[in-house]
Amino acid sequence: MAKQYDLAIIGGGVLGLAHAITAARRGMRVVLIERERRANGASIRNFGFITVTGQERGASWELARRTRDVWAQIAPEAHIPIEQRGLYLSARSPEAIAVIEAFLATEMGEGCRLLSAKEFRTATGGFGGADLHGALFSPHEIRVESRHAIPLLTRWAQETLGIDVLTETVAFSSLPPRLDTSRGVVEAAQVVVCPGDDFSTLWRDRIAAYGLRRCRLSMLRLADPGLRLPGALMSDLSLTRYAGYAALPEAAALKAKLLAEQPRHYDNGVHLIVAQGGDGTLIVGDSHHYDDLPGPFAPASAEDDILDEYARAFGQAAPPVLERWVGTYASASDRTFLVDTPAGNVRLVIVTGGTGASTSFGIAEQVLNTLMGDA
Repeated sequence: MAKQYDLAIIGGGVLGLAHAITAARRGMRVVLIERERRANGASIRNFGFITVTGQERGASWELARRTRDVWAQIAPEAHIPIEQRGLYLSARSPEAIAVIEAFLATEMGEGCRLLSAKEFRTATGGFGGADLHGALFSPHEIRVESRHAIPLLTRWAQETLGIDVLTETVAFSSLPPRLDTSRGVVEAAQVVVCPGDDFSTLWRDRIAAYGLRRCRLSMLRLADPGLRLPGALMSDLSLTRYAGYAALPEAAALKAKLLAEQPRHYDNGVHLIVAQGGDGTLIVGDSHHYDDLPGPFAPASAEDDILDEYARAFGQAAPPVLERWVGTYASASDRTFLVDTPAGNVRLVIVTGGTGASTSFGIAEQVLNTLMGDA
Protein backbone atom coordinates (compact mmCIF):
# COMPACT_ATOMS: atom_id res chain seq x y z
CA MET A 1 0.00 0.00 0.00
CA ALA A 2 1.35 3.44 -0.98
CA LYS A 3 2.39 5.76 1.83
CA GLN A 4 -0.23 8.42 2.49
CA TYR A 5 0.65 11.99 3.41
CA ASP A 6 -1.27 14.77 5.08
CA LEU A 7 0.46 17.32 2.87
CA ALA A 8 2.46 17.33 -0.36
CA ILE A 9 4.64 20.31 -1.20
CA ILE A 10 5.60 20.81 -4.84
CA GLY A 11 8.79 22.87 -5.14
CA GLY A 12 11.92 22.43 -3.05
CA GLY A 13 13.14 26.02 -2.87
CA VAL A 14 13.07 28.11 0.28
CA LEU A 15 9.30 28.73 0.09
CA GLY A 16 8.50 25.04 -0.39
CA LEU A 17 10.90 24.12 2.41
CA ALA A 18 9.27 26.68 4.70
CA HIS A 19 5.85 25.11 4.12
CA ALA A 20 7.20 21.58 4.58
CA ILE A 21 9.07 22.43 7.79
CA THR A 22 6.16 24.40 9.25
CA ALA A 23 3.75 21.55 8.54
CA ALA A 24 6.06 18.87 9.92
CA ARG A 25 6.59 20.86 13.12
CA ARG A 26 2.80 20.82 13.49
CA GLY A 27 2.80 17.04 13.35
CA MET A 28 1.76 16.54 9.72
CA ARG A 29 3.11 13.76 7.49
CA VAL A 30 4.81 15.66 4.69
CA VAL A 31 6.36 14.89 1.31
CA LEU A 32 8.40 17.48 -0.60
CA ILE A 33 8.61 17.06 -4.38
CA GLU A 34 11.47 18.79 -6.24
CA ARG A 35 12.03 18.45 -9.99
CA GLU A 36 15.81 18.94 -9.85
CA ARG A 37 18.44 16.94 -7.97
CA ARG A 38 18.57 19.85 -5.51
CA ALA A 39 17.27 23.41 -5.33
CA ASN A 40 19.18 25.34 -7.99
CA GLY A 41 17.13 28.47 -8.69
CA ALA A 42 16.45 31.76 -6.95
CA SER A 43 16.73 30.23 -3.48
CA ILE A 44 20.50 29.75 -3.81
CA ARG A 45 21.30 32.62 -6.19
CA ASN A 46 20.94 35.44 -3.70
CA PHE A 47 22.49 37.02 -0.63
CA GLY A 48 20.92 34.77 2.00
CA PHE A 49 19.98 38.06 3.61
CA ILE A 50 16.90 37.79 5.84
CA THR A 51 15.86 41.41 5.55
CA VAL A 52 13.35 43.08 7.85
CA THR A 53 14.26 46.75 7.58
CA GLY A 54 13.02 48.28 4.33
CA GLN A 55 10.35 45.66 3.60
CA GLU A 56 7.02 47.04 2.41
CA ARG A 57 5.13 48.52 5.32
CA GLY A 58 2.39 46.35 6.78
CA ALA A 59 2.05 42.66 5.94
CA SER A 60 5.45 42.16 4.29
CA TRP A 61 7.28 43.82 7.16
CA GLU A 62 5.41 41.69 9.71
CA LEU A 63 6.05 38.51 7.70
CA ALA A 64 9.75 39.35 7.56
CA ARG A 65 9.91 39.87 11.31
CA ARG A 66 8.32 36.48 11.90
CA THR A 67 10.51 34.77 9.29
CA ARG A 68 13.65 36.23 10.84
CA ASP A 69 12.61 34.78 14.21
CA VAL A 70 12.06 31.32 12.71
CA TRP A 71 15.42 31.39 10.90
CA ALA A 72 17.13 32.39 14.15
CA GLN A 73 15.54 29.40 15.88
CA ILE A 74 16.07 26.67 13.30
CA ALA A 75 19.45 27.69 11.86
CA PRO A 76 21.40 26.35 14.87
CA GLU A 77 19.32 23.17 14.86
CA ALA A 78 20.14 22.63 11.17
CA HIS A 79 23.83 23.54 11.71
CA ILE A 80 23.48 26.59 9.47
CA PRO A 81 25.94 29.33 10.47
CA ILE A 82 24.62 32.86 10.92
CA GLU A 83 27.30 34.67 8.92
CA GLN A 84 26.30 38.24 9.82
CA ARG A 85 23.83 40.19 11.91
CA GLY A 86 22.51 43.69 11.34
CA LEU A 87 22.37 46.17 8.46
CA TYR A 88 24.32 49.37 7.76
CA LEU A 89 22.87 51.60 5.01
CA SER A 90 25.15 54.49 4.06
CA ALA A 91 23.77 57.88 3.00
CA ARG A 92 25.65 60.29 0.72
CA SER A 93 23.34 63.31 0.71
CA PRO A 94 21.01 65.36 2.91
CA GLU A 95 18.12 63.93 0.88
CA ALA A 96 19.14 60.40 1.89
CA ILE A 97 19.42 61.43 5.53
CA ALA A 98 15.90 62.88 5.33
CA VAL A 99 14.53 59.51 4.15
CA ILE A 100 16.29 57.72 6.99
CA GLU A 101 14.94 60.18 9.56
CA ALA A 102 11.42 59.75 8.19
CA PHE A 103 11.79 55.97 8.34
CA LEU A 104 12.99 56.12 11.94
CA ALA A 105 9.83 58.04 12.85
CA THR A 106 7.65 55.09 11.76
CA GLU A 107 6.95 51.88 13.66
CA MET A 108 9.39 50.15 11.29
CA GLY A 109 12.27 52.15 12.76
CA GLU A 110 11.97 50.56 16.18
CA GLY A 111 15.42 49.50 17.37
CA CYS A 112 17.16 51.25 14.47
CA ARG A 113 19.20 54.44 14.67
CA LEU A 114 20.99 57.06 12.61
CA LEU A 115 24.78 56.85 12.70
CA SER A 116 27.13 59.75 12.04
CA ALA A 117 29.65 59.43 9.22
CA LYS A 118 32.37 58.87 11.83
CA GLU A 119 30.39 56.10 13.53
CA PHE A 120 29.82 54.34 10.21
CA ARG A 121 33.50 54.51 9.28
CA THR A 122 34.51 53.22 12.70
CA ALA A 123 32.07 50.31 12.52
CA THR A 124 33.09 49.28 8.99
CA GLY A 125 36.83 49.68 9.27
CA GLY A 126 37.05 52.88 7.23
CA PHE A 127 34.37 52.42 4.54
CA GLY A 128 32.70 55.57 3.26
CA GLY A 129 33.52 58.17 0.62
CA ALA A 130 34.23 61.85 1.13
CA ASP A 131 30.53 62.66 0.61
CA LEU A 132 29.30 60.31 3.37
CA HIS A 133 26.68 62.05 5.52
CA GLY A 134 25.72 59.22 7.85
CA ALA A 135 24.06 55.80 7.86
CA LEU A 136 21.06 53.83 9.04
CA PHE A 137 21.81 50.98 11.43
CA SER A 138 19.34 48.13 11.96
CA PRO A 139 19.97 45.26 14.39
CA HIS A 140 17.17 43.10 12.97
CA GLU A 141 18.77 41.34 10.02
CA ILE A 142 20.56 38.01 9.87
CA ARG A 143 22.45 36.49 6.98
CA VAL A 144 23.13 32.88 5.95
CA GLU A 145 25.06 31.52 2.95
CA SER A 146 22.22 30.46 0.65
CA ARG A 147 24.14 27.97 -1.46
CA HIS A 148 24.99 26.03 1.71
CA ALA A 149 21.97 26.85 3.86
CA ILE A 150 19.30 25.43 1.54
CA PRO A 151 20.94 21.97 1.24
CA LEU A 152 21.54 21.91 5.01
CA LEU A 153 17.94 22.90 5.67
CA THR A 154 16.71 20.17 3.32
CA ARG A 155 18.83 17.52 5.02
CA TRP A 156 17.66 18.65 8.46
CA ALA A 157 14.04 18.51 7.29
CA GLN A 158 14.57 14.90 6.22
CA GLU A 159 16.68 13.60 9.08
CA THR A 160 15.16 15.48 12.02
CA LEU A 161 11.58 16.26 11.00
CA GLY A 162 10.95 13.09 8.99
CA ILE A 163 9.95 14.87 5.79
CA ASP A 164 10.19 12.64 2.72
CA VAL A 165 12.00 14.46 -0.09
CA LEU A 166 11.55 13.24 -3.66
CA THR A 167 14.15 14.88 -5.89
CA GLU A 168 14.40 14.63 -9.69
CA THR A 169 10.63 14.20 -9.60
CA VAL A 170 8.16 16.15 -11.73
CA ALA A 171 4.58 16.57 -10.50
CA PHE A 172 2.17 16.41 -13.45
CA SER A 173 -0.90 17.09 -11.32
CA SER A 174 -1.62 18.62 -7.95
CA LEU A 175 -5.21 17.73 -7.08
CA PRO A 176 -5.53 15.42 -4.06
CA PRO A 177 -5.84 12.67 -3.18
CA ARG A 178 -3.67 11.20 -5.97
CA LEU A 179 -0.86 13.22 -7.54
CA ASP A 180 0.67 11.92 -10.74
CA THR A 181 4.44 12.32 -10.79
CA SER A 182 7.37 11.04 -12.83
CA ARG A 183 7.98 8.56 -9.98
CA GLY A 184 4.40 7.33 -9.92
CA VAL A 185 1.41 8.25 -7.77
CA VAL A 186 1.80 10.21 -4.53
CA GLU A 187 -1.19 10.17 -2.19
CA ALA A 188 -1.80 13.30 -0.13
CA ALA A 189 -4.83 14.92 1.47
CA GLN A 190 -3.66 18.50 0.80
CA VAL A 191 -1.19 20.17 -1.55
CA VAL A 192 0.81 23.40 -1.61
CA VAL A 193 2.38 24.32 -4.96
CA CYS A 194 5.44 26.60 -4.79
CA PRO A 195 6.54 26.85 -8.45
CA GLY A 196 8.93 29.81 -8.23
CA ASP A 197 9.07 31.32 -11.71
CA ASP A 198 7.76 28.18 -13.47
CA PHE A 199 4.50 29.62 -14.75
CA SER A 200 3.62 26.75 -17.10
CA THR A 201 3.76 23.30 -15.50
CA LEU A 202 0.95 23.53 -12.93
CA TRP A 203 -2.06 25.87 -12.80
CA ARG A 204 -0.94 27.87 -15.81
CA ASP A 205 -4.24 29.73 -16.22
CA ARG A 206 -4.44 30.59 -12.52
CA ILE A 207 -0.93 32.04 -12.60
CA ALA A 208 -1.55 33.90 -15.88
CA ALA A 209 -4.39 35.85 -14.25
CA TYR A 210 -1.86 37.66 -12.04
CA GLY A 211 0.17 39.07 -14.95
CA LEU A 212 3.50 37.95 -13.53
CA ARG A 213 6.82 38.59 -15.21
CA ARG A 214 10.35 37.47 -14.41
CA CYS A 215 13.22 39.50 -13.03
CA ARG A 216 16.79 38.66 -13.99
CA LEU A 217 19.50 39.74 -11.57
CA SER A 218 23.29 39.88 -11.75
CA MET A 219 25.39 38.88 -8.75
CA LEU A 220 29.10 38.79 -7.90
CA ARG A 221 31.42 37.22 -5.37
CA LEU A 222 34.43 39.40 -4.56
CA ALA A 223 37.71 38.60 -2.85
CA ASP A 224 38.14 39.08 0.89
CA PRO A 225 38.70 42.84 1.48
CA GLY A 226 40.96 42.09 4.42
CA LEU A 227 38.56 43.09 7.17
CA ARG A 228 35.47 41.70 8.84
CA LEU A 229 32.31 43.73 8.23
CA PRO A 230 29.97 44.21 11.21
CA GLY A 231 26.86 43.43 9.16
CA ALA A 232 25.46 43.59 5.65
CA LEU A 233 25.90 46.92 3.84
CA MET A 234 23.58 48.90 1.58
CA SER A 235 23.65 52.40 0.06
CA ASP A 236 21.46 55.31 -1.04
CA LEU A 237 20.00 53.49 -4.05
CA SER A 238 18.29 51.04 -1.71
CA LEU A 239 16.33 53.90 -0.17
CA THR A 240 14.50 54.38 -3.47
CA ARG A 241 14.06 50.66 -4.23
CA TYR A 242 12.92 49.02 -0.99
CA ALA A 243 9.27 49.92 -0.48
CA GLY A 244 9.61 50.49 3.25
CA TYR A 245 11.72 53.55 2.45
CA ALA A 246 10.64 54.36 -1.09
CA ALA A 247 6.97 54.81 -0.22
CA LEU A 248 7.80 57.61 2.22
CA PRO A 249 7.15 61.12 0.83
CA GLU A 250 10.74 62.13 1.55
CA ALA A 251 12.03 59.53 -0.93
CA ALA A 252 10.77 61.52 -3.96
CA ALA A 253 13.48 64.18 -3.68
CA LEU A 254 16.20 61.55 -3.25
CA LYS A 255 14.99 59.59 -6.27
CA ALA A 256 14.97 62.71 -8.44
CA LYS A 257 18.53 63.48 -7.36
CA LEU A 258 19.81 59.96 -8.00
CA LEU A 259 18.00 59.67 -11.34
CA ALA A 260 19.77 62.81 -12.49
CA GLU A 261 23.18 61.70 -11.20
CA GLN A 262 23.07 57.94 -11.91
CA PRO A 263 20.60 57.32 -14.76
CA ARG A 264 22.28 54.15 -16.00
CA HIS A 265 22.19 52.61 -12.54
CA TYR A 266 18.41 53.03 -12.67
CA ASP A 267 18.22 51.64 -16.20
CA ASN A 268 20.00 48.53 -14.94
CA GLY A 269 17.91 48.39 -11.76
CA VAL A 270 21.04 48.52 -9.63
CA HIS A 271 21.10 48.89 -5.90
CA LEU A 272 23.84 47.71 -3.59
CA ILE A 273 23.95 44.91 -1.05
CA VAL A 274 27.27 43.67 0.30
CA ALA A 275 27.23 40.55 2.48
CA GLN A 276 30.26 38.72 3.84
CA GLY A 277 30.73 34.98 4.20
CA GLY A 278 32.64 33.04 6.79
CA ASP A 279 35.60 32.81 4.39
CA GLY A 280 35.76 36.61 4.14
CA THR A 281 34.60 36.85 0.53
CA LEU A 282 31.83 39.28 -0.34
CA ILE A 283 28.52 38.51 -2.04
CA VAL A 284 27.67 41.71 -3.92
CA GLY A 285 24.75 42.77 -6.14
CA ASP A 286 22.49 43.32 -7.73
CA SER A 287 20.71 44.46 -10.91
CA HIS A 288 17.12 43.99 -12.08
CA HIS A 289 15.85 43.49 -15.64
CA TYR A 290 12.22 42.53 -16.25
CA ASP A 291 10.68 40.53 -19.08
CA ASP A 292 8.28 37.66 -19.69
CA LEU A 293 11.35 35.52 -20.39
CA PRO A 294 14.62 37.33 -19.63
CA GLY A 295 17.48 35.97 -21.68
CA PRO A 296 20.63 34.61 -20.02
CA PHE A 297 22.65 37.50 -21.46
CA ALA A 298 23.32 40.02 -18.70
CA PRO A 299 24.77 43.35 -19.89
CA ALA A 300 28.30 44.08 -18.79
CA SER A 301 27.13 47.56 -17.81
CA ALA A 302 25.09 46.04 -14.96
CA GLU A 303 28.20 44.56 -13.37
CA ASP A 304 30.09 47.82 -14.00
CA ASP A 305 27.34 49.78 -12.24
CA ILE A 306 27.26 47.44 -9.25
CA LEU A 307 31.01 47.85 -8.80
CA ASP A 308 30.73 51.60 -9.38
CA GLU A 309 28.11 51.92 -6.64
CA TYR A 310 30.40 49.94 -4.33
CA ALA A 311 33.18 52.47 -4.96
CA ARG A 312 30.83 55.46 -4.55
CA ALA A 313 29.36 54.19 -1.31
CA PHE A 314 32.53 52.99 0.36
CA GLY A 315 35.19 55.29 -1.03
CA GLN A 316 37.39 52.49 -2.33
CA ALA A 317 37.56 50.23 -5.36
CA ALA A 318 35.89 46.85 -5.10
CA PRO A 319 38.09 43.77 -4.58
CA PRO A 320 38.64 41.42 -7.55
CA VAL A 321 35.66 39.46 -8.89
CA LEU A 322 35.91 35.73 -8.12
CA GLU A 323 32.50 34.56 -9.41
CA ARG A 324 29.58 36.01 -11.33
CA TRP A 325 26.12 34.58 -11.98
CA VAL A 326 22.56 35.44 -12.93
CA GLY A 327 19.27 34.39 -11.41
CA THR A 328 15.59 34.86 -12.12
CA TYR A 329 12.54 35.15 -9.91
CA ALA A 330 8.82 35.83 -10.27
CA SER A 331 7.83 39.48 -10.16
CA ALA A 332 4.58 41.43 -9.86
CA SER A 333 3.94 45.15 -9.87
CA ASP A 334 1.11 45.05 -7.34
CA ARG A 335 2.13 42.53 -4.66
CA THR A 336 5.09 40.93 -2.93
CA PHE A 337 3.54 37.45 -2.84
CA LEU A 338 0.36 35.68 -3.89
CA VAL A 339 -1.71 32.87 -2.43
CA ASP A 340 -4.28 31.37 -4.79
CA THR A 341 -6.85 28.65 -4.05
CA PRO A 342 -7.36 26.43 -7.10
CA ALA A 343 -9.29 24.00 -4.89
CA GLY A 344 -10.28 23.84 -1.24
CA ASN A 345 -7.40 21.53 -0.37
CA VAL A 346 -4.83 23.15 -2.70
CA ARG A 347 -2.85 26.37 -2.36
CA LEU A 348 -0.68 27.98 -5.03
CA VAL A 349 1.96 30.21 -3.39
CA ILE A 350 4.49 32.44 -5.17
CA VAL A 351 6.77 35.12 -3.76
CA THR A 352 6.73 37.91 -6.35
CA GLY A 353 9.16 40.46 -4.95
CA GLY A 354 12.47 38.64 -4.53
CA THR A 355 11.97 38.30 -0.78
CA GLY A 356 11.61 34.54 -0.42
CA ALA A 357 14.36 34.11 2.17
CA SER A 358 12.97 37.05 4.14
CA THR A 359 9.25 36.21 4.23
CA SER A 360 8.83 32.49 3.48
CA PHE A 361 8.25 31.15 6.98
CA GLY A 362 5.74 33.89 7.81
CA ILE A 363 3.86 33.18 4.58
CA ALA A 364 3.92 29.42 5.23
CA GLU A 365 2.37 29.84 8.67
CA GLN A 366 -0.48 31.91 7.25
CA VAL A 367 -1.08 29.53 4.35
CA LEU A 368 -1.17 26.45 6.56
CA ASN A 369 -3.48 28.18 9.04
CA THR A 370 -6.07 28.67 6.32
CA LEU A 371 -5.47 25.30 4.66
CA MET A 372 -5.85 23.38 7.89
CA GLY A 373 -8.86 25.49 8.76
CA ASP A 374 -10.50 24.52 5.49
CA ALA A 375 -9.71 20.89 6.18
